[in-house]
Amino acid sequence: MFTMLLRFIIFSLFFGYFACAPKVANVVKTEEPTKTDTIPVKQGPVSPCATFADLSGYDRERAETAFVLYKDFMKLNKYDEALKHWKLAYSLAPGSNGRVKYHFEDGANIYKKLFESATDSIQKQRYVDTIMMIYDKKKECFGDEAYINGLKGFDYYYYYQQYTTMDNIFGLLKSNFDVKGKNADYFVINPFTKMVYDRVVDGRLNIEDGRKYADLIFKAIENGKATCKGKACESWEVIDEYAPVRLEALEGIDNFYDCNYYANKYYTLYKQFPDSCDIVNLAYARLLRGNCSADDTRLKEIKQVKSTKCYEAPPALSCAAQGNEDYNDGRYNKAIESYLSCADQASDSESRAKYLLLVAKIYYRDLRNYPKSRKYALDAAKAKPGWGQPYLLIGNLYASSGPLCGTGRGWDSQVVTWPAIDMWYKAKSVDSKVANEANSLINRYLQYMPKKEDIFFRNLKAGDSFFVPCWIQETTTIRTSD
Repeated sequence: MFTMLLRFIIFSLFFGYFACAPKVANVVKTEEPTKTDTIPVKQGPVSPCATFADLSGYDRERAETAFVLYKDFMKLNKYDEALKHWKLAYSLAPGSNGRVKYHFEDGANIYKKLFESATDSIQKQRYVDTIMMIYDKKKECFGDEAYINGLKGFDYYYYYQQYTTMDNIFGLLKSNFDVKGKNADYFVINPFTKMVYDRVVDGRLNIEDGRKYADLIFKAIENGKATCKGKACESWEVIDEYAPVRLEALEGIDNFYDCNYYANKYYTLYKQFPDSCDIVNLAYARLLRGNCSADDTRLKEIKQVKSTKCYEAPPALSCAAQGNEDYNDGRYNKAIESYLSCADQASDSESRAKYLLLVAKIYYRDLRNYPKSRKYALDAAKAKPGWGQPYLLIGNLYASSGPLCGTGRGWDSQVVTWPAIDMWYKAKSVDSKVANEANSLINRYLQYMPKKEDIFFRNLKAGDSFFVPCWIQETTTIRTSD
């Protein structure tokens, strides 16, 4: 009776002032809905930590009242006030109802909001340390260490990189995969994929381990898409748009993927387009790159089609013939050497430009080395002024960099469209023959630019200059899709 009276008095005092205040969206990935403000009821002796049901008398009344109050203050964006009451509820009953992890989820959210508004670097560090301490305490109360480690790694990666090391972040995300395998939590997949890619490329992760985790990521995505329900499937759609593209870029590393990987991907593609010599040649080269045996039935089938339907007469220059042979057999670096030799031997600038652009395309399409692809595309444009094809390619490089520069949908993946469109405009301005293709690309990618609200949120405006980071490193003009 006392508790009910107390709540009535509290609500009466605050209702008139706060009734029209907006609601606050959660920042942390939660495991269950937290929309209700009613006192959760204990559902069995699950947590070793004290719960509401473990308290009695005055302590229980204090904990339950503090719970109601901090929930209300969170809705009102009054996080300093919310913190006072949360601390009391948390200190008395960290286990909440024994199952639902209100106090840990809410506590992390409160400190995240305080972190966002803080200006003192020491205070911000304290907030980060407290958030991680709350996660560790949650682990003590409810277990699931792999989930908690993934959550910590996620937060460090997206919000608090400067307060830890990348090695620590990688270790936290990796532990989620090491324990859960194909059942890894969805929110760790994109950042972990990015870190696996980066570490394989710079040599910090050996090829064997890189291949192991790439395989686990593929299996996790397949499993997640197959088992997801409702809105959870939207998250898996975002993941499926990003992670496979990032991992596909590892095809540029010799011996990273095996025959089965290339056959599953490119033999399937060949079966869809058996009459396309471009696809036939691509599939053949990829299966050879995967060291498929000469006795492999899939390779033999493609080779037969290639030799009968897609035969190409050898070019006049021996270097070009060697380059074509190396390329068709999946030896891309050898092919580049041959084509560069052809460029050096070329008797005219147009031929030189042609070979340089061919090298640029191999770096783009086959080796996934975008900076080198741009370099040779620019060399081709310099060798043949007024040629639009190199700029079309550079625009494609930029447009394809969304997954490489960001970790899914969002700002980092959207801003790459600006320099891409710049390049396509340049292509048609110097070469009217490519105008139709350039216009088609421009119109296709206009929809992927950020919206007005996105740039407004970042205190930017259309028409201003903007420096695009990542490997692109270009200054462009801000545009919106609406």
